[in-house]
Amino acid sequence: MTDPTATLVARITPPSLLGGAGRMMERNLLVYRRAWMIIFSGFFEPIFYLFSIGIGIGELVGDVAGPAGEPIKYAAFVAPGLLASSAMNGAVYESTFNIFFKLKYGKIYDAVLSTPMQPGSIAIGEITWSLLRGAIYAAGFMVVMIAMGLMPSMWGVLALPAAILIGFAFGACGMAATTFMKSWQDFDMVTLVTLPLFLFSATFYPISVYPPAFQALTRLSPLYHGVELIRSLTLGLIDWSLLAHAVFLIVMGLVGVAVASRRLERMLMA
Repeated sequence: MTDPTATLVARITPPSLLGGAGRMMERNLLVYRRAWMIIFSGFFEPIFYLFSIGIGIGELVGDVAGPAGEPIKYAAFVAPGLLASSAMNGAVYESTFNIFFKLKYGKIYDAVLSTPMQPGSIAIGEITWSLLRGAIYAAGFMVVMIAMGLMPSMWGVLALPAAILIGFAFGACGMAATTFMKSWQDFDMVTLVTLPLFLFSATFYPISVYPPAFQALTRLSPLYHGVELIRSLTLGLIDWSLLAHAVFLIVMGLVGVAVASRRLERMLMA
């Protein structure tokens, strides 16, 4: 005779780490189905920047030199940077503020760990959900870019996978950083990091305008690598440097996953 308790445990036991992560994503989907406007609202910020800076100031600036030195419209130069920034912002918002609430106040993960779920599954599931939020922002922005004629190359379709990669890097590191935060005041540090990245990662002007020392510092910015990756794809400038940008983001994401998983295990399993 089959033990009903054993059957129930078998149903809720994740068959693998990915299976547990999938269950975390399913939970988030069920929660957000009644709060979809929270996610949708984040789509408008880069659109406002595009119209105010890319188009408004672009009328005054005129054409600028693209990555290969060719003249392009200023809006076509700025739009890929805003696309990368939207992926970063979506992933960071989800992996910091929301994770902190679940961890410190909602005690969601304490309840989750009463099942056979492991901290590693929680980390991967939440990071994946964070990068998906960034991908939603990026996909919506890409539609606007295409409609405005700001994606001159067919290689631009690869900008969405590149945006997902950006979301992975920032979502993983955002969650890792959140595990070290003690109070809501600590989130001032999030803005202190993301705002300079947004402004000084060749988002609005070429890196060549910086002094040499600042250029070297900018090349350490993870958003810079995302901006260069997406800008090159949308303009059809394909070379081996794109692989270096992608590897940088992958390594950043993997480090974030490792730190977040270990920190969660230390905090929740103690």
